[in-house]
Amino acid sequence: MKGIKIGDKISKYPIIQGGMGVGVSLHKLAGNVSKEGGIGIISTADIGYKEEDFSKNPSKANLRAIGKEIKKAREIAGEDKILGVNIMVALKEYAEIVKECVKQKIDLIISGAGIPKELPGFVKGTKTKIAPIVSSLRCCKLIVKHWINKYDYVPDMIVIEGTEAGGHLGFKNEELIGDNKPKLEDITLDVVNYIKEVEKETGKEIPVISAGGIWDGKDIKKYLDLGADGVQMATRFVATDECDASTEFKQAYIDAKKEDIKIIKSPVGMPGRAIYNSFIKNTENVKCKIDKCYQCIKTCNVVNSPYCITKALINAVKGNMEDALIFCGSNVDKIKEIVSVRALMDELVSEM
Repeated sequence: MKGIKIGDKISKYPIIQGGMGVGVSLHKLAGNVSKEGGIGIISTADIGYKEEDFSKNPSKANLRAIGKEIKKAREIAGEDKILGVNIMVALKEYAEIVKECVKQKIDLIISGAGIPKELPGFVKGTKTKIAPIVSSLRCCKLIVKHWINKYDYVPDMIVIEGTEAGGHLGFKNEELIGDNKPKLEDITLDVVNYIKEVEKETGKEIPVISAGGIWDGKDIKKYLDLGADGVQMATRFVATDECDASTEFKQAYIDAKKEDIKIIKSPVGMPGRAIYNSFIKNTENVKCKIDKCYQCIKTCNVVNSPYCITKALINAVKGNMEDALIFCGSNVDKIKEIVSVRALMDELVSEM
């Protein structure tokens, strides 16, 4: 079993823990996943929500928290382990957050929720490696060609995120409902074959990672057999002792049934997969009063938004479930208990 090579480091196992905001995957979860042989990912989305000045100056609070979280995660994982961050292109402070993560010498930046066209410009000449999130072969080709033509930079890794993933999704609403959903297996095969051509042309190894709806070791083996170099999993890591979210958040995952999982329209204009709770139901009919804008997402229109997504996600991670947006993957109903990161990693590896 091969790990995933990032720069001069290689993980023990081909498993990346997906970045989950707000505050769901911070230093405890990411650090322990890296420590146990995977690649832990810190979500930078409103990462500074626990800082005292977050409500007054979210930008400064977020930038300050990045250094704190990366340092704590490294203390858990060890300097020889791979540690990454997830940075959404849609964030208003995208460039500043990328620069701060590079300054903190993060090993890997995974970037989606938009096309990270300018990302290579922030990392050239540093040891930080970068990976775009793609939802199709077309998207992958667009990014690879743009990075090579404008920056002479070949991606260090490609993450394919399919329709069964949690949170915001890179698909049209009609592609997420019904039987005609694009299959992750097909996208993986297309991207793997294309990346093999890019590797031949550039002489650079580019790991391809499949993500979205991957549940167990058998699923991991399935995508490795299709040619992927690893997988990214997020939902299963929520139900771990080390996950940075509240106990109430984790319990919502355990309690979720299949019929509770819905595709919703996020206030930022993207479709997303979430637990269809009373809060989401109520906001479909009654708009919440928004008395504070946290300047988080470029596409959010405060005037028309049914609720503040930052506030709803902070409520979720803190355990205020009555006013919470709870993002999840398509298999959340399969979660029955909370285990340690080590136990989960051992289970996944043994199943492989």
